[in-house]
Amino acid sequence: MRVLGINAIFHDSSAALVVDGITVAAAEEERFTRRKHAKQAVPFSAWELPEHAIAWCLAEAGLTGADLDAVAYSYDPDLVDHSSGGLDPAYEAQRTDYARRAPSFLQTLLPDYDPAVFRYVRHHVAHAASAGLAFGNPVGDCAVLAIDGRGEATSMLAGEYRDGKLDILADQPLPHSLGLLYEDLTMHLGFLRSSDEYKVMAMASYGEPRHRDHLRRLVHTTPGGGFVTEPVDWDALAPRRAGSEEFDERHADLAASVQLVLEDVLIELASDLHRRSGQTRLAFAGGVALNCVANTRLLDEGPFDDLWVQPAAGDAGTALGAALSVAVDAGEILRPFVGADLGPSWSEAELEAILTTARVRYERPADIAAATADVIAANGVVAWFQGRSEFGPRALGHRSLLADPTRSDNVERLNDIKGREQFRPVAPMVLLERAAEIFERGPIPSPYMLFVHDVRPAWRDRLPGVMHVDGTARAQTVDPADDPLTARLLEAFAERTGVPVLVNTSLNTAGRPMVDSPRDALELFGSAPVDALAIGPFLVRRR
Repeated sequence: MRVLGINAIFHDSSAALVVDGITVAAAEEERFTRRKHAKQAVPFSAWELPEHAIAWCLAEAGLTGADLDAVAYSYDPDLVDHSSGGLDPAYEAQRTDYARRAPSFLQTLLPDYDPAVFRYVRHHVAHAASAGLAFGNPVGDCAVLAIDGRGEATSMLAGEYRDGKLDILADQPLPHSLGLLYEDLTMHLGFLRSSDEYKVMAMASYGEPRHRDHLRRLVHTTPGGGFVTEPVDWDALAPRRAGSEEFDERHADLAASVQLVLEDVLIELASDLHRRSGQTRLAFAGGVALNCVANTRLLDEGPFDDLWVQPAAGDAGTALGAALSVAVDAGEILRPFVGADLGPSWSEAELEAILTTARVRYERPADIAAATADVIAANGVVAWFQGRSEFGPRALGHRSLLADPTRSDNVERLNDIKGREQFRPVAPMVLLERAAEIFERGPIPSPYMLFVHDVRPAWRDRLPGVMHVDGTARAQTVDPADDPLTARLLEAFAERTGVPVLVNTSLNTAGRPMVDSPRDALELFGSAPVDALAIGPFLVRRR
């Protein structure tokens, strides 16, 4: 069975293709259009059909629209409650109308596809499937949480998977929403909502949760397995911050307070779900699941033995979840896979042709990993472009900027290269076999950079380039069996420095999507002070 999944309703427009139970391709539209989160410049116009992502997914599998057995769309307009959500009713009606027209919009892109195979999938069911089914959730039956800003009429789903079938145990009607609460805070603190929430998480580490008790009276769980989020007077707690202003302790304290309240409520929701389901394992998705600090506390203090978080936990992942949900409902047996590298790649011949056409001087070292390690050990910053691009917001060793973690000034240097705020940390990647020696707290393995770890005391002075102000690091473990090239790079760097760790941050500059194509990589290399570009087996050095 061939199922195309589509997300095109809020943001992070995306497509995914599942063939005979195997996820063969998944990509976000922003990687092709270079518009971050696939958003247009016009307000409320984020409903961008992922035409480039769809075309690429089908081409990757050698299919046309006529070959599709189903098209799954991760939003069901029949479930929308226009009286909830606190948004402009005209805006809601426009969004719903767009979703209803999606089958015909798609037909303009794929004239040979049959609209009769189009299926709507409830937004939070798609989120749930992306966690409980997508990456195989290698543990089998599990409880599942999907929490974000909003779906059609709800902001949360709690349930369990048994034999691939979802049983919904609780949900939370709008307007109450943990995701929208965090979005409101993000905007109040001078950042872009539905985009910069991770900056608030970083800022929280600089503050004290002075407003926790006050906020807990407004934000709390309810006996039915849901929660309440009453309106917050943000101005009474901290002044609104303009994006160009420096933050002060009032902003940091507010961020710390909301972050801690979010964690408190997540633990209570998980406890209720654990009691209802009797499961020992939890799969987690939705935009809230990208909060790696909350994930770590949920694992440490929550009732579940195991926590598996979807790498593309945001709305992009619902394209994959919708496709998997439809495939399972049709009786398909899903085959798990081992990584988030589901996007485009280029052959060595294609890469060399592109470099030649661009008239860029390049070399082909005997060992690209060793040559790259030499540059980094000499305190160079390297743009690392290898294999298939990642699906989701994290750079996991395929589209990365890499640097020496032993130098504290590399944090400022990388933030300058990317045009980011200086309070934001950069993350480490580490050889799996050495991870427990260097990091504690947080799960190991941790291949998707979705948890934080404490840096062990013996390593704190050696890794100032990846340690946040609170002593934590959002580590990614690299298993040679999953990514032999990146593992070889880490080994080569360790041979030169004694440190099996590299700084790993996404290959992009501020406000731009992650680099996806060779052309994107060359444009970044040409415009940013990066010392070398390792692209496939080729090395381009800064003159």
